[in-house]
Amino acid sequence: MPELPDIALYLSALAPRTLGKRLVAIRVHGPAWLRTAAPTRDEVAGRRVVALRRIGKRIVFGLEGDCFAVLHLMIAGRLHWRDRPATPRPGARTKELGALDFEGGSLSVTEAGTRKRASLHLVAGEAALAALDPGGIEPLDACFDAFDTALRRRNHTVKRALTDPHVLSGIGNAYSDEILHAARLSPFKQTHKLTPEEMQRLHAATQGTLRLWIDRLRAETGDAWPAKVTAFRPAMAVHGRFKQPCRVCGAPVQRIAYARNESNYCARCQTEGKLLADRALSRLLHEDWPRTLEQLEEIRPRAFAATKGQA
Repeated sequence: MPELPDIALYLSALAPRTLGKRLVAIRVHGPAWLRTAAPTRDEVAGRRVVALRRIGKRIVFGLEGDCFAVLHLMIAGRLHWRDRPATPRPGARTKELGALDFEGGSLSVTEAGTRKRASLHLVAGEAALAALDPGGIEPLDACFDAFDTALRRRNHTVKRALTDPHVLSGIGNAYSDEILHAARLSPFKQTHKLTPEEMQRLHAATQGTLRLWIDRLRAETGDAWPAKVTAFRPAMAVHGRFKQPCRVCGAPVQRIAYARNESNYCARCQTEGKLLADRALSRLLHEDWPRTLEQLEEIRPRAFAATKGQA
C-alpha cells in the first residue's frame, strides 16, 4: 500500500503537472471506483486545481469553488501520468479504474488483483472532506506530547498503534517495520508499557524514518514520474528482508505473520535476541519452538525436515 512517503512522492510529482491546470474530465471504467459524486463529474469539470494535500493515505485535489477530488489507492492502486489522455477503444478491456484528465496530461488509476478497493470521492466543502479523514494525528507535525498522548490513549501493540489511521496518519506495514527497527522496539511491545525513554525513541524514529524516505524517494525520482511505487525497497532495513542480514548487527531478519499482515524485525536489535512466536511454525514445533536466535539455528534443519514431511 502506498504510505506517507509514497504519497508525498506522488504529490511532489503532481504539483508541477496539475496545479493551476483545469480538470477537463473524469473517466470512470471500474464500476465501484467512484464512491461519492456530490458534486457530480460534470459539475467539477472545468475547475482549476488550486491545492494539493494529503489526508492519511489519500491524495486530495482542491478545486475551485471549494470542491475536492479525493483518491485512495488502498493496497494495490497506483497512479500513472500521460502527457496525452489515452481514451480506450469502445469495447476494449482496460486495467484502468478510471482517469482524471487535466490540461496537458492525464492521471490514470490502476489496481492489481481482483479485489478493487481503490476509490475516488467527489465532495464539496471542508466538512465533507473532513468526514473522509480517519482522524489520526500527522506524525511529522506531532510534538512529543501529542504523539505520546495519541499512542497511550488505548493499549495496543506499537505495531498496531503505528498503523492505525485513527491514531497516526499515513503509516502502514512497511514503514512501521522500519520505524520499529530504528527505535529498537519489539512490534509486540504494548503502548501502555513503553517507558518515557522508549516513547522518545519511537517519536524520533517515526519522524526520522519518514523524513529519510521522503527525501530519498524524491532524490531518486527527480523530476520524473514515480513509476515504481512499492512497499519493498532494497535499501530498507528489515521490511521484505526475511532471513537476510540485519543492516545494523548482521543477525538474520525474522518475520511473523498474523491475520493478513506481517512484521519483519531483528531479534538482536529489537527483542533482546528473543524470537516472537510465528503462528504456523510454532503450531508445528509445539514445545520445541525456539526462544532465541541460537536455538533457531540449532532447530532449523529439524524444522525444515518436518515441514518437508508434511508437504
